[in-house]
Amino acid sequence: MGRAFNFSAGPAVMPEAVLQQAAAEMLDWHGSGMSVMEMSHRGKEFISIYEQAETDLRELLAVPTHFKVLFMQGGGLAENAIVPLNLSHGGAMDFVLTGSWSQKSLKEAGKYGTARVAASGQVEGFTTLPAPATWQVGANSRYVHICSNETIHGVEFHELPDLKALGCDAPLVVDFSSHVASRPVDWSRVGLAFGGAQKNLGPAGLTLVIVREDLIGHALPHCPSAFDYKLVADNQSMYNTPPTYSIYIAGLVFQWLKKHGGITAMQQRNIAKAQLLYDFLDGSSLFENRVAKDCRSRMNVPFFLRDESRNEAFLAGAKAANLLQLKGHKSVGGMRASIYNAMPLEGVQALVAYMRQFEKTQA
Repeated sequence: MGRAFNFSAGPAVMPEAVLQQAAAEMLDWHGSGMSVMEMSHRGKEFISIYEQAETDLRELLAVPTHFKVLFMQGGGLAENAIVPLNLSHGGAMDFVLTGSWSQKSLKEAGKYGTARVAASGQVEGFTTLPAPATWQVGANSRYVHICSNETIHGVEFHELPDLKALGCDAPLVVDFSSHVASRPVDWSRVGLAFGGAQKNLGPAGLTLVIVREDLIGHALPHCPSAFDYKLVADNQSMYNTPPTYSIYIAGLVFQWLKKHGGITAMQQRNIAKAQLLYDFLDGSSLFENRVAKDCRSRMNVPFFLRDESRNEAFLAGAKAANLLQLKGHKSVGGMRASIYNAMPLEGVQALVAYMRQFEKTQA
């Protein structure tokens, strides 16, 4: 079948050039006689890979020097526990519910403190975002949590909220798993950001945490040592064996991003891809997207056939056209096209062409 256009929400499409380089270096990395996955994480070879990856990531995301970059494990789901273990002080935390992932975060954090709902878009079916001015954040809040891009429901904060402008001194915690590196980050508004790598940064197994220095060193007594941000930071993410091969691949992705113009160029590319798909959906009589236009995700585009009896025919035809992983999440149904950084414009063009032809044949 050859290389397909893979619209999976994660693990997701990777840049082909990265896969080719990894294949070429699989048995012997730079004359070391070893594969990266065979290296000691404390050896000079891997340390050079790790240091370059952190340097490139800091440059790409313009991470300020007073933030620590941690390469961890467990994915975004584990961070729903690790964040409150480090930042809650056993007190109250506020959550803005915008979809499935922020709901999971709220539920998990409740095991380590008082987890409160500051705002919710559930009544609207998570098709829009609660305006920050309406958020009810408690005066004693340890942090305010948002998922800045909901992978399942397809809503995205196109601008991070300014909590200080709302009179809130609590740090903002951002789950940016599914759109990290797709656009710049305003770090002046962020206390901590985390995300699994398997959508925009690399393979599953690596979790990125970027945390302001003043927020670490306050872990709850029962926080596992390997999850204590200060211990991880003090040991340059080597307190336990890190996900070495995933870090290596992520480092290749960072180099690919730099080669293709960095985050600003990627943002413009993502806007163009998303606009192409949304323009088609908005003009279609067979397909629809139900998310409010001002908060539509540029990474994850859920859509539905107005006649759902045609779903299986649509998916079968898509597979035959080498367009894969378009079935929506089981909790919401329908379809979903995830168009991360590594998805070329040609992939979205091919999808729109197929959808247009399918609509004609089904008329």
